Amino acid sequence: MEIILKQDVNKLGFKDDIVTVKPGYGRNFLIPQGMAVLATPSAKKVLAENLKQRAHKEAKLIADANTIAEALKGLEIKIAVKAGGEKLFGSVTNADIASALESNGHAIDRKFITSGTIKRLGKYEANIRLHRDVIVELPYEVIAAE
Repeated sequence: MEIILKQDVNKLGFKDDIVTVKPGYGRNFLIPQGMAVLATPSAKKVLAENLKQRAHKEAKLIADANTIAEALKGLEIKIAVKAGGEKLFGSVTNADIASALESNGHAIDRKFITSGTIKRLGKYEANIRLHRDVIVELPYEVIAAE
């Protein structure tokens, strides 16, 4: 079953992508939740026209994402957490990285950050998706709080 995504769906595709899914997933979840519409020939024509009109706006969005990516590459992020030896009391998650970025002047939603759960002190890298075409690797360090 072919559908057109109306918004980004994790591990499936981005907004305005035409994807093939199992009929039950499309009919019972994606379409009723408003995440997708059925990819009929007329819907495909409307999508093509919208994509053509949106091409100029998309170029500006990519340029903005690239400037943010350059600013992020120069950052040195250190996250201070309570630790006993090398192990942390708790863990460092995407939300912690997002709050560290926000304190440095970059408001990025935590759902666009991929790092996994960190439970030890050390240096790590997080992938930040600023746009579907712009993904930046952000190095950060987890240090013990005093």
